Amino acid sequence: MNEVDSSPFSIIAEHGAARRGTLRTMHGAVETPVFMPIATAGALKTLLPSEVANLGASIILGNTYHLLLRPGEEELKKFGGVRPFMHWDGPLLTDSGGYQVFSLSKLNKTDDDGVTFQSHIDGSMHRLTAERSMEIQDAIGSSIRMQFDDVAAGNSSRDRYTEAMERSLRWAVRSKKRFDELVTDPTNRPLLFGIVQGGTHHDLRMRSLQGLVDIGFDGYAIGGLSVGESREDTFRIVRSLVKEMPANRPRYFMGGGMPEEIVAYVSFGVDMFDCVLPTRNARHGSLFVWKGDPKEAVREAFARAMDGAADFRIAEALYEKIQITNERFTADESPIDSWNDAETSKTFSRAYLRHLFKTGETLGLRLATLQNLGFYLRMMQELRLITANPL
Repeated sequence: MNEVDSSPFSIIAEHGAARRGTLRTMHGAVETPVFMPIATAGALKTLLPSEVANLGASIILGNTYHLLLRPGEEELKKFGGVRPFMHWDGPLLTDSGGYQVFSLSKLNKTDDDGVTFQSHIDGSMHRLTAERSMEIQDAIGSSIRMQFDDVAAGNSSRDRYTEAMERSLRWAVRSKKRFDELVTDPTNRPLLFGIVQGGTHHDLRMRSLQGLVDIGFDGYAIGGLSVGESREDTFRIVRSLVKEMPANRPRYFMGGGMPEEIVAYVSFGVDMFDCVLPTRNARHGSLFVWKGDPKEAVREAFARAMDGAADFRIAEALYEKIQITNERFTADESPIDSWNDAETSKTFSRAYLRHLFKTGETLGLRLATLQNLGFYLRMMQELRLITANPL
């Protein structure tokens, strides 16, 4: 499927199905393929925005659901949005809140108009619709905004997947209408992405994609995956769906994933990613450590992905996952990861990082987060270089 109108996305180079591109936003350009660190509630998990930028992040992600609950819409308006509030100068993408309503709320009721849900924080009741999601994202001041969608669990019936897909399409129309009403300067406006739903059924995914293309969006996201279905099903759907997505629009896989998954998705032709895994693993002392020179490791992992290798074979070339709290690191004087771009990973020993976790020192969380985000962001840098210069 192709769109002929002007696009904020330009393809610089291609290697097989993989693309190197530039996405232009009102807050700056983003080079793809790109990983977006998570700043769910306007914070980057123990790190300063400048530290994340120094690791190579060009865009981050915030969430409508969390920012609606705290600090709230009016507070965000006072500060001119979350970017000046948290002192982040670059582009920001906001999820619509649909997934969090599905996964976090203690009680929710979905109807064709929207969702009434109970806050996971204090039990207060809230209402989120396609229009309200657009209004809250406008108050947040994000560079890229997502349509409001209905997310079905990964083990849903075909009927439930169909219901969520059709409802999401209706909400896409309403999201686009309200988004357009909120745009004050058409020459310097935020971007709006549609979200393809349909679970693990290719025909439902194609109906969703065609409906979204007919509406017209700046980019298209693959939603409703990594929510309980098998990895094999995820790979199958992504590989087949990406071939049909508009070539002149950015393709965004929402909420995934492990490093080997991202390498595979880039080889399929996906451009944008976000995931909590690097920071969540860091908080539990689980580290992604390079197998060797990142340039060679990523090149080998990508070559295996291009050859259709299984995900574990891609991972074998790329990294070792270590649990730093294990006893074997008690006297390990070697650096956390001598190949990591974070200077702290080259300076501090594994024994010291284990000590920090065992004593509950916050510095341990910072060092582990710098390691894991540094790993993900360097991986994306190397994938961009490979895609532009395959030889």
